[in-house]
Amino acid sequence: MNKKIIENFHKGHCLDAYKVFGAHLVTENNEKGVRFTVYAPHAVKISVVGDFNNWYEGNHQMPKTEFDGIYSLFVPGLKQYDTYKFRIEDRYGNTFDKADPYAYFNELRPQTASLVYDLSSIKWSDKTWMKSRTKNFDKPVNIYEVFAGGWRRHEDDDDRPYSFEELKGTLIPYVIENGFTHIEFMPLTEYPYDGSWGYQVSGYFACTSRFGNPTELASFINECHKNNIGVIMDMVPVHFVKDNHGLRLFDGEPLYEYDYEHDANSQWGTLNFDLWKEEVRSFLMSSAAFWCDVYHIDGIRIDAVSNLIYWHGNRDRGTNEGSLNFIKRMNYNLNEKFPTVMLIAEDSSDYPKVTDSTLNDGLGFDYKWDLGWMNDTLKYYKTDPIYRFWDHNKITFSMAYFYSERFLMPFSHDEVVHGKKTIVDQMWGNYDQKFAQVRNLYVYMFAHPGKKLNFMGNELAMFREFDEDRELDWMLLEYGRHNAFARFFRDLGQIYISHPALYKYDYEHKGFRWIDADNADQSIYSFYREDENEYIICVMNLTGNTYEEFLIGVPQRGSYKELINSEWSIYDGCDFCNYKPVRSKKQKKPVHGYENAINIRIAPFGAMLLSCKKTKPRKKTTTRKKATTKKAATKKVAKTTKKGEKNV
Repeated sequence: MNKKIIENFHKGHCLDAYKVFGAHLVTENNEKGVRFTVYAPHAVKISVVGDFNNWYEGNHQMPKTEFDGIYSLFVPGLKQYDTYKFRIEDRYGNTFDKADPYAYFNELRPQTASLVYDLSSIKWSDKTWMKSRTKNFDKPVNIYEVFAGGWRRHEDDDDRPYSFEELKGTLIPYVIENGFTHIEFMPLTEYPYDGSWGYQVSGYFACTSRFGNPTELASFINECHKNNIGVIMDMVPVHFVKDNHGLRLFDGEPLYEYDYEHDANSQWGTLNFDLWKEEVRSFLMSSAAFWCDVYHIDGIRIDAVSNLIYWHGNRDRGTNEGSLNFIKRMNYNLNEKFPTVMLIAEDSSDYPKVTDSTLNDGLGFDYKWDLGWMNDTLKYYKTDPIYRFWDHNKITFSMAYFYSERFLMPFSHDEVVHGKKTIVDQMWGNYDQKFAQVRNLYVYMFAHPGKKLNFMGNELAMFREFDEDRELDWMLLEYGRHNAFARFFRDLGQIYISHPALYKYDYEHKGFRWIDADNADQSIYSFYREDENEYIICVMNLTGNTYEEFLIGVPQRGSYKELINSEWSIYDGCDFCNYKPVRSKKQKKPVHGYENAINIRIAPFGAMLLSCKKTKPRKKTTTRKKATTKKAATKKVAKTTKKGEKNV
């Protein structure tokens, strides 16, 4: 048993506890078998039980080791997929069976036993990807959020969801086609209740058995990397499921949860982790590191960060210092050990410095979901255009605070459930107006600074809310309007990843500038993104008015060509667009502060992106001028000299 790992485990600084605890296939005294190790300091007696001994503890009692609260036993003859649990007797004489907190795999629900699994069967061929991987601050990040059980299902096989193996040949090509750069899975850690979508976890080191085994999951991730697609995992370090086979009262007393019920019970009917306990910190940090190390995960999205910051997520109760210390410590250690893994906070609070370094008293995340932008934007698009004048700042406000954190723009699963309606259905107006505005919305989203995230189904303009028991409404693609929207979404994604001006300087002021942020009377917004090579102008009309001619100031003279217009006919739009490049003209008076402007057509509820390549400095011309000047000066000197000589 690794003494250093155990010491770090008790000190709360361990990232590799999974290498000691759990069930490991090993050879001891020339016998192959499994070494079981568990932490249960309040237990009086622990045995390993399973099919191998007919669930009778017999001679399989676990001796207590020299290390505080740790029990360990080698059982010869066991093999992969053998079932087991820990039978624990507490100090009150109660006996109960618990699944292994560090198990790599578990039985398919409703069964709850742990399974022996050999992770050495995982093979990788993603060395090139891993070597070139970064946190993507200056690269495109377009995330497709997926619930693996509800993307596609087999119609002829009891509605069974696609497995990891089946997703390799379907989900990956779909992601590439739509211009996504990453897949973010809602939790794939083991969970007993389908209706929790994976957010009520029972196994923090086990991939859920619903879609395949650990080797098959790793194979899917490997295939993603071969196709330049990153994989992000949801992690839930705030709370865990109450089911009796799990962590609740693990050794007869609160071990993973708080001692006091008021602190322990969460708002979700689960139990809050006691993040003041060092062993709990090591458990969760090791879980995060495990997914990075064993499964080559490219990002971790931490759920419900506001509940890590404040007691029960309630600012009035004050900050939870033990929890804050935990998240800072975990992020610091993960950044040190896995410096290219993205750490993402799903945080609804306005707590400062979430994406600042822990060395600068920040929380150490790389990105934070901009839930303020999401709420303001959707509220604006729900509003009758007659009244949008009064809400004009809901669109402009995000840029007033944007550079305070590294924000990610999300339209996640949380926005399409519990009666909120789907994204398209949240738009104001009738059927036609909803589609026009949702196209407008997505042009705005992809032009706005910050990385992007969309939940599966958003790209189909689904009207049905997310249901974990059903696949996406793929039949919508048989309808012209939905099919046209899917094409629009796909084209927009490809434009985003193909134009560095839309992502390279997301978190630098030089990458964005308003052209006109104050046109509340007409509800027309304009701004531009830029890099060294290109200006991209975004113009959005948030009313049903039409403009045959509309002047927009531009930062450079030249020809401006539509990259995309939400009203192109191919997207089922009204086709009131600018199909030919628009040449800027110098104005007698500045327009929006610029001496050059373009005169464009703007459709009702239309949004467009116009591109202009930056004019390169004319170095040759400058050189000729200098040469000409030098030649003239030489000639002048020569004349003077000749004149002087004549005088002499």
